[in-house]
Amino acid sequence: MIATNRIFVFFALVFLCVFASCGNSGRTENSLTEGLIEYNAEVVDASHPMAGLAPGSATVKFKENKLQLEMSTMGIFNTIFISDPSKKTLTQMVKFMDIKNACIQTEADLIQENKDYELKLEETKQTKKIAGYNCKKVKASFISDPSNTFDVYYTDELGLDSINNIGPYKQIKGMLMQYRLKKLGLEMCFTATAVKKEEIKDDVFEVPAFYKIVTRPEMEKLFEDIQK
Repeated sequence: MIATNRIFVFFALVFLCVFASCGNSGRTENSLTEGLIEYNAEVVDASHPMAGLAPGSATVKFKENKLQLEMSTMGIFNTIFISDPSKKTLTQMVKFMDIKNACIQTEADLIQENKDYELKLEETKQTKKIAGYNCKKVKASFISDPSNTFDVYYTDELGLDSINNIGPYKQIKGMLMQYRLKKLGLEMCFTATAVKKEEIKDDVFEVPAFYKIVTRPEMEKLFEDIQK
């Protein structure tokens, strides 16, 4: 069950990478402030022992300053993250069998987590379209390993108020449309496949009453217990 705990950490980092990318510049008639984005997720190294446990997709719902990301792994784990930039908090909900727990992290908690995923980002003049949106290319490399580089694409046509100060992509002023994430040896590429203009209900960004609010240590203990 060690892989289970790794996926828990992996999901958290994926969330930070996606939600730390929202800006409010470059508005056009194609721009949206409310809607849904679907992402395809692919493992870079298919021979990796955790490849079979990685999520194949992710869905982001956004409205004004709030965002929600949802992922599922093999129909066993369901993970939802809710970002409230006005409060600078991240709520994580985990549903596993009959367990339904929710944990609220502060800005300080998130900044501490980001220290393990520091990136150097360099803007380029190259562009391409992803899911119908004009995207700008950024060259990314790890601070801890400068030789490890990858390309990132973002669009400033999908933007909310900036929450970049709490994520590893804090320099980027737009929604990430293609990026890679590497953690615990597992590297994945996320690419937006569709953007939909859709009315998002306010309760999407609320914790359902049937979830139990727990502390971060309690959430961590949950995954320790699962491994036993």
